[in-house]
Amino acid sequence: MDEHTYRVLLGLNPWIRDASAWPGCAGKYIPTDYIPRSKKINPVEDRVCLLTGPRQAGKSTLIWKTIQEDSKPWMYINCEEQSLKELCSSPALFFQEMEHLASQARGWFFDEIQHLQEAGLFLKGLADLRTRKAIIATGSSSFHLHARTRESLAGRAERHLLLPLSLSEVLPGHVPETVRLMEGKSLWEKLLVWGGYPEVFRSTERESVLARLVEAFVLRDASDIYRIRNPEAFRKLLGLAASMSGNSVNYSNLADSLGVSVNTVSQYLNILEENHIIRLLPPYIGGKRAEITSRPKIFFLDNGLRNFLFGGFQSLHNRSDAGAVMENMVFCELSKYMHPILDGLNFWRSSSGAEVDFVLQKGQKIIAVEVKSSNIKKPKISRSLRSFIQAYRPDQVLVVNQGLTHSTRVDGVNVSFLVPPEFPLVLSG
Repeated sequence: MDEHTYRVLLGLNPWIRDASAWPGCAGKYIPTDYIPRSKKINPVEDRVCLLTGPRQAGKSTLIWKTIQEDSKPWMYINCEEQSLKELCSSPALFFQEMEHLASQARGWFFDEIQHLQEAGLFLKGLADLRTRKAIIATGSSSFHLHARTRESLAGRAERHLLLPLSLSEVLPGHVPETVRLMEGKSLWEKLLVWGGYPEVFRSTERESVLARLVEAFVLRDASDIYRIRNPEAFRKLLGLAASMSGNSVNYSNLADSLGVSVNTVSQYLNILEENHIIRLLPPYIGGKRAEITSRPKIFFLDNGLRNFLFGGFQSLHNRSDAGAVMENMVFCELSKYMHPILDGLNFWRSSSGAEVDFVLQKGQKIIAVEVKSSNIKKPKISRSLRSFIQAYRPDQVLVVNQGLTHSTRVDGVNVSFLVPPEFPLVLSG
C-alpha cells in the first residue's frame, strides 16, 4: 500500500490509530435530525449486504446508523477515491492489506461501489475468500451495467432497495390516533408536493436541493458515467416523462419530440429506471378478460423530482394536474411497501376501456387500488372497478381519496375507502 492510500484510509477511519474514536467517527455521518428508516440491515460474516437505491435517498446514512451500534469498528471505503479504486482491484490483495492495517475490523463498508469497474466480481471474490468479515456495499443498481462481467452474487448477497422517505416513516409515533391522522394529512401534502428525499424533506430551501439532485444526475451521472452523447435530449426526456406521469409510454412520439431514434428513447428510459428515477409499470395480464397488454405506464419514484421537472409546487387543491400527482404519490407509497422481487405491481386496462389504477400482487394475494384526488362524499364504486372485481375476485380493494373513510363489500369482496394517513397502515398490516 502506497503512502497516499494509507493516509486516505487513516483519514476515513481515525479509529485505526485511536480505538476510542469508534463509534464517534460513525456518528459524524448521521444528521442530528435523522429520521429512522423502516428498512433493517443485518450484516453477516462472509456475505454481501447490498443496499441500492436512488442518489441521496439515505443509503449511506442508514448504513452508518446500523454499524454505529456495533461494538467493533468498521473499515470505511469510499469508492469515489481514486487511490481506493486501485486498492479494490484485487479481492485477495485488498484482504491482505486490510489484515495488515486493521485486522480488528468487524467488516468493510464500501460506499458508492458503482464507481469500481468490476464491482460485482470484486464483491464475489471477497465473499469467496471466507474472510470472516461482513461486507456492506451501497450504490445505484446501475453498477451492474458497468461491470464487464455480469458475474452473479447469487447465494452470496442479501439485496435491499432503499427509496425516499415513506409516509409511515415521517408520521409521529406514540400519539393519539386523532393527532396522528391530523399530522398525517399535513405530511402527506408535504410528501405529495416536495417528495421524500431526506435532505429535501428536512430543508427550508427544498427547491434548491431538488435542483441539485436533478443536475447531479443529468450532468454527472448521465454525462460522465453513461457517456450520453445528447445530454440535452436526455434532459428534455426527463421533463416529458414528468408531464406524462400516469400515462402510457409512446416510444415513437417521444422519439419524434426529441429528434432521436426509438432505440435511444428506450435506452434513456432504461437508464432512468435503473437509477430509480422512474418506473415503467406494465399492464396486469390475468387472462380472464380482453386486456391491453402493451405499452407500460410511466411513474416517478419521488413526487418532488416529478414536480420540479413538471407541474411546480402548488398544493393539491390548486393544481391542474391534481389527479396525476395524487396517483403518482400513491404509486410511490406502494413501491415502498412491496418486495422488489417477490411482489408485483401493475395497472389494469381492458380493451373496452375499463381501468384500475394499480394491481398489487403480494404472494398469492391480489390488492386492487383506485386513486381519487377529489374530496368524495359517498362510497361509489366505478364501473371499471366493479368489472375488475367481478373478473378477478381480488382479496382486497382500496380506494384512496381525500375525504371518505368507509368499508363495504362488493360481490363478496372487501372494499375500503381510505384517506391518505390510513393508507400506509393498511399496507403494512
